Amino acid sequence: MDDVNNDRFKGSPYRRHRNDVEFGNNMPGVSEGEASSNPFDISRTKDASIDRLRRWRQAALVLNASRRFRYTLDLKKEEEKKQTIRKIRAHAQVIRAALRFKEAGQKEKVPGMPPLPPPSAGGDYSISQDQLALITRDHDFLALEQFGGVKGLANTLKTNVDKGILGDDSDLLKRKNAFGSNTYPRKKGRSFWNFVWDACQDTTLIILIVAAAASLGLGIKTEGIKEGWYDGGSIALAVLIVIVVTAISDYKQSLQFQNLNEEKDNIHLEVIRGGRRLLVSIFDIVVGDVVPLKIGDQVPADGILISGYSLAIDESSMTGESEIVHKSSKAPFLMSGCKVADGYGTMLVTSVGINTEWGLLMASISEDTGEETPLQVRLNGVATLIGFVGLTVAVVVLIVLLIRYFTGHTEGSSGQFKAGKTKFSTAIDEVIKIFTIAVTIVVVAVPEGLPLAVTLTLAYSMRKMMTDKALVRRLSACETMGSATTICSDKTGTLTLNLMTVVEAHVGGKKFEPPDIGSSFPPMVRSLLTEGIAQNTTGSVYMPESGGNAEVSGSPTEKAILQWGVNLGMNFDAIRASSSIIHVFPFNSEKKRGGVALKLPDNKVHIHWKGAAEMVLASCTEYIDMDEHFVRMDENKSALFKKSIEDMASGSLRCVAIAYRTYEMEKVPTDEEDLARWELPENDLTLLAIVGLKDPCREGVKDAVQLCTKAGVKVRMVTGDNLQTAKAIALECGILGSDADATEPNLIEGKRFRGMSEDQRKQIADKISVMGRSSPNDKLLLVQALRKEGHVVAVTGDGTNDAPALHEADIGLSMGIQGTEVAKESSDIIILDDNFASVVKVVRWGRSVYANIQKFIQFQLTVNVAALTINVVAAVSAGDVPLNAVQLLWVNLIMDTLGALALATEPPTDHLMHRHPVGRREPLITNIMWRNLLIQALYQVTVLLILNFKGRSLLDLKLDNVAHANKVKNTLIFNAFVLCQIFNEFNARKPDEINVFKGVTKNYLFMGIVGLTLVLQVIIIMFLGKFTSTVKLSWKLWLVSFAIGFMSWPLAMVGKLIPVPEMPFSEYFTNQLSCPPKNKDDEVQSTEGRMVMN
Repeated sequence: MDDVNNDRFKGSPYRRHRNDVEFGNNMPGVSEGEASSNPFDISRTKDASIDRLRRWRQAALVLNASRRFRYTLDLKKEEEKKQTIRKIRAHAQVIRAALRFKEAGQKEKVPGMPPLPPPSAGGDYSISQDQLALITRDHDFLALEQFGGVKGLANTLKTNVDKGILGDDSDLLKRKNAFGSNTYPRKKGRSFWNFVWDACQDTTLIILIVAAAASLGLGIKTEGIKEGWYDGGSIALAVLIVIVVTAISDYKQSLQFQNLNEEKDNIHLEVIRGGRRLLVSIFDIVVGDVVPLKIGDQVPADGILISGYSLAIDESSMTGESEIVHKSSKAPFLMSGCKVADGYGTMLVTSVGINTEWGLLMASISEDTGEETPLQVRLNGVATLIGFVGLTVAVVVLIVLLIRYFTGHTEGSSGQFKAGKTKFSTAIDEVIKIFTIAVTIVVVAVPEGLPLAVTLTLAYSMRKMMTDKALVRRLSACETMGSATTICSDKTGTLTLNLMTVVEAHVGGKKFEPPDIGSSFPPMVRSLLTEGIAQNTTGSVYMPESGGNAEVSGSPTEKAILQWGVNLGMNFDAIRASSSIIHVFPFNSEKKRGGVALKLPDNKVHIHWKGAAEMVLASCTEYIDMDEHFVRMDENKSALFKKSIEDMASGSLRCVAIAYRTYEMEKVPTDEEDLARWELPENDLTLLAIVGLKDPCREGVKDAVQLCTKAGVKVRMVTGDNLQTAKAIALECGILGSDADATEPNLIEGKRFRGMSEDQRKQIADKISVMGRSSPNDKLLLVQALRKEGHVVAVTGDGTNDAPALHEADIGLSMGIQGTEVAKESSDIIILDDNFASVVKVVRWGRSVYANIQKFIQFQLTVNVAALTINVVAAVSAGDVPLNAVQLLWVNLIMDTLGALALATEPPTDHLMHRHPVGRREPLITNIMWRNLLIQALYQVTVLLILNFKGRSLLDLKLDNVAHANKVKNTLIFNAFVLCQIFNEFNARKPDEINVFKGVTKNYLFMGIVGLTLVLQVIIIMFLGKFTSTVKLSWKLWLVSFAIGFMSWPLAMVGKLIPVPEMPFSEYFTNQLSCPPKNKDDEVQSTEGRMVMN
């Protein structure tokens, strides 16, 4: 039996994407990052190998590993998680092996078999949780039979197998008390103090604390406790503030991720309670629930099959074995966490939460082991490069200051060093101060906050995207979406409303519009139609006992056809009861049809088919006319029906044909295994009806498509619908401009594309706008062809068979309402409202992530370049630094944590959608950014160095005490430097726009941080001089400081008028060393990243 099932699923896309060596990152051209010699060049992290991920970690210059790598994949925890899964899978396999051994050894129940454990006393049910757990966990068929099979067990659990449990509040509470709830104990999130401890792990901060302690001890010893604690104490206090602010920022960020992770796990599914189908959270499932299962669903709890048709389960998530297991009355046990690979059925829930294998597995593994993104890896590379430069500068400053001090060229705070005369403790104190300055330069120079700014902006974007109806499952997709060059979208439910109604019907060779005039149909046709509609469906109709309208459930297509049946006078329950289902062929996206074989009371057999109109019509040899005569389907009649289908399709209707045939009972297999293998006859069918379903376009879709086109993102429609229907909807949505565009290759059929060679597909893929009658495999082939052509591809999908394409795409977008659990698990982002407009919002957010990071890089590098240059030049020339350790720590706080908060949380603007997509190989620091930051850094360095060397004369301080004059001058430099950063923060908001104030008042966080920084700076200068070695400034010097800072605005505006070349500066150097491109393809690849923000 297993061999049969394996053969059956060998060719299915569901299996292929899990095992096929040609799939995924084995495809040529996909894992370009893998081949790169640069450890920080990983363009696609979701397929990167563990060794590749380990390489960039080892190459990064890191001061605080626990903080820097917090939101990346924890390679150690990932390995522990795999080991835990292997243990629990081994347990499941042992159970299965024991079960097979038992079955082989005993075909009958052995007398004297040990009885089941007694039920727990005082329960509302005559069975305990332990007994239920033993039955399902051990797959104990004999124990199940002791309770009278699944129906007997359902009665024990006070469940009706057809109508489910009562489902009122008291009933649900009793069940939860008796058998537990469908939740498992989650590992507690990290506390605030964990983040404080992480922040303390920074190597440079530890060195500063040690230096501060030494300085404190020496200061108290030489100057007494009253005055001697300021130098060491102020550094320690500054370090403490940095640690607390960093910890608060990181803690808030982690809470956001925690909330998003909980949202991901909250699956919604149908249950039958009180005879009606209800949508409930997976956490609200209780023991005794009756759950309908269909292809793509996740089994929500342990249970037993009540009834099923062609039901096949993928148990690999629990057993580790890739084989698909067929479920039947002989093998009815279902394990939580597994996926439905084919067919449909209903199950009785017997164990929930921690009482299931899945619950044990989820409770024992750490859910969130992080995940790096390509941008995060690249920024670690940038931080490493800057860090090495900063480290070199710090070493140079340290050596220069030490040499100048010990050669007597620098006068320390305790006077000039004189060999043999200066006290040892005094010399040590000066050395510690010099060393502290060097270490603080490293703190400023190594931008630890740069890679973490990605996480900050992603956390912010993910939270905001939730309100825009997009749930991010994979962090990297958030930023990759900003590089998307094409979106391959489904039609139904994404571009359309997914609210289908039957608006036209062709019955008996006659057109009915409106189609609900059931009295006009021939009685025999109406009877056969309602029989086929009621039985050949995965939906249901519930008639309230109190009267009122019927409640129809199922997929949108099923609901529309069931509602039409109800309008024709169909009694759903009566028809279902009057005949029994022998075998089912579930709807198949390859064949585009589904069928059912029925046994009638008179022992006759009817086989009903329903599916794509032209495909079902091709199998029909006759139809029933209005006089109830069976009329032969000749070429003329067939042409008339085809014309009707084309007319409906060109009116943007989905066409579905309903047909049937009779069959001899003697030919139906009687053996259960033969019946499971039986393929329903699909030839010699009698056509009953062709119906046209209207699914209106979503409001705003045309505008969203136009916005994408302006943004350089091509929208392609890939649908299983008729080519004419696809064309009509594409014209309505603006994907096709006019009828003139509706020709091949713009408009192509899946079958035609599938039949081409790989090279032909690559050549034609870029031109395709609409693909009709496509199978999930056609979508996969299109994605592969587009990616080979260098496109960054986003794909929408909702079905199980869409999983390979969703996984293969750079960004997989599954549908939150109609999407199956298999599709959602293969996707990167879930579109919660199934709306294409929400997909476009995701593109905006993706671009916003990239833009925000670039703003932060520009801001941070300006501070880095200016601070390092000022201190190096001053140290080398004068032997003193104008910015001391405490001041540099405050600058670091503005630049790192506060700067990231202000700039990384800018909301997206329409301006982002007026650019072309960001190339995946585009330099992070564009020519425009280089221009902006060099202008600002040059201005700051020039002004502040002039103040450093000529400050006393410019500020008219010559008559003052030298020490006081130097303090005033250095305070002004510090104040002006900080105010320059505050003013420059506004410039960084709009790197390529003249008006940097546009929308600034709407960003309350930005305004708040700028205001807070300014207030704190005033407090530092006016009241904390003892700690920062500053003096109070007069209002005139405050005006001077503000004037210096203010000048950065007009300077930025003038600077933006300077044109920059398109070719990145870095390429000027590499092009000198490399040969010119040999052919046009090389040229295209070499210019992939040359777009600048203009």
